[in-house]
Amino acid sequence: MTDSAPSNLSTRRSAIKTVAGASVLAGVALPHVHAQENSELKLALVGCGGRGTGAVKNALGVSGALGPLKLHAMADVFDDKLERSHETLSKDPQVGDKIDVAPEHRFIGFDGYRHAMDSLKKGDIVILTTPVAFRWPMFEYAVEKGLHVFMEKPVTTDGFTARKLLEINKKAVEKNLKVGVGLMCRHCKARNELKRRIDDGAIGDITFLRSYRMQGPIGTCFTPKNDTDLSELMYQIRNFHSFLWLSGGSFSDFFIHGIDEMCMIKGDFPIEAKAVGGRHYKTMERNGQVLVAVDQNFDSYGVEYTFKDGTKAIYEGRNMTGCHQEFAAYAHGTKGSAVISSASHTPAKSRLYKDHNIDLNPRGKPENLLWSFPTGDRGVNLEGNPYEIEWEVLIDAIREDKPHNEVERGVAASNVTSMGRMAAHTGQLVTYDEMLNSEFVMAPNVAELTLDSDSPLMPAADGTYPIPEPGIKKDREY
Repeated sequence: MTDSAPSNLSTRRSAIKTVAGASVLAGVALPHVHAQENSELKLALVGCGGRGTGAVKNALGVSGALGPLKLHAMADVFDDKLERSHETLSKDPQVGDKIDVAPEHRFIGFDGYRHAMDSLKKGDIVILTTPVAFRWPMFEYAVEKGLHVFMEKPVTTDGFTARKLLEINKKAVEKNLKVGVGLMCRHCKARNELKRRIDDGAIGDITFLRSYRMQGPIGTCFTPKNDTDLSELMYQIRNFHSFLWLSGGSFSDFFIHGIDEMCMIKGDFPIEAKAVGGRHYKTMERNGQVLVAVDQNFDSYGVEYTFKDGTKAIYEGRNMTGCHQEFAAYAHGTKGSAVISSASHTPAKSRLYKDHNIDLNPRGKPENLLWSFPTGDRGVNLEGNPYEIEWEVLIDAIREDKPHNEVERGVAASNVTSMGRMAAHTGQLVTYDEMLNSEFVMAPNVAELTLDSDSPLMPAADGTYPIPEPGIKKDREY
């Protein structure tokens, strides 16, 4: 699993120089691939799970004021997921009339994404919400077809795919294609106002950041042995959070937001990480049965990130029942502290304090409260929905031909997340550039997979999979 790496290696500096996203387009003479306001744009959804279905709702929910938009094609490797998504969207009272996917535009199979994109015209939009292992070949084909792209996070899980995505994105820039990446917290009104105030010195110089996602089991992060009729490849895709080659595991797929919002507030990405992690429980409950879990995840992680100025950021994540739960992020400075987010992704309920005694009640008004993002009567949310705002920005950029490309920032956030994950799984200190330039390929030959292929990760004779062994496997995660 160590395919040769491209010779044109990128560095942390080149990956993070466009934190604002759009600056990647500065000074480039761009062709016109934008749509007029009254022309209809078509969407194709590739990856019809819950996040993909939600992304379509977000896109169609905001498109009314930004010109006509309809869902035209769908693709997945599972027909039941595609049909369930289509039914859900068609029955949705807000967007159902914008679902126009004829049976001949519903594609099943590993080549389905190509057929879905082939049904679009140049300048339409494709949504990529499959497991991240498939992101780069799908992005490559979208760019070849001249399509604008919305892709979910993370966008990479290893150095090979990070470098691959950066290389493909050069062509996207040349073609003036707009690309959004699903790190929606970057579009949150409250977080952005908080960042503006912190940048203006509200809490002095940032000295420490911390973020938590302490929760029970989520998604398919724990998985039993495959005793189904599914092939090994299809079983793993069904349970993709359990397998590092597909998703980067629960760490990359779920923890990236909390890590990235610390980077957003800091205005930079860390240069190194050291971490701990472990698996306390090897069993799981499903349908009333206690089963042996054979996935590749740890159930608890703790990462210390270091920025180039020496500032530390701590991330703690846990998927374990019966434990303290917290889903929030904080910043501390020389003059005070901040709540970046309070619980879940939205609303953030961002706040500033004059000292480091943070009131965990977002409605509280203690004497040390310096500022809080305003709410309406009876606490009505005025932040808006960042899942929708990111689509407003993308569609507006397409309609008005504004610079918009979030790939480099998305790669940087994904690489920082992978850096922390690898530090925990290997027990080693991992730098940004070591992660970015690593030659280990988690998903070799992913672009050639078919419904009849073996998985890139096959189980042992007893049905178990290789797992991280910190201190033993030092240069690879399994």
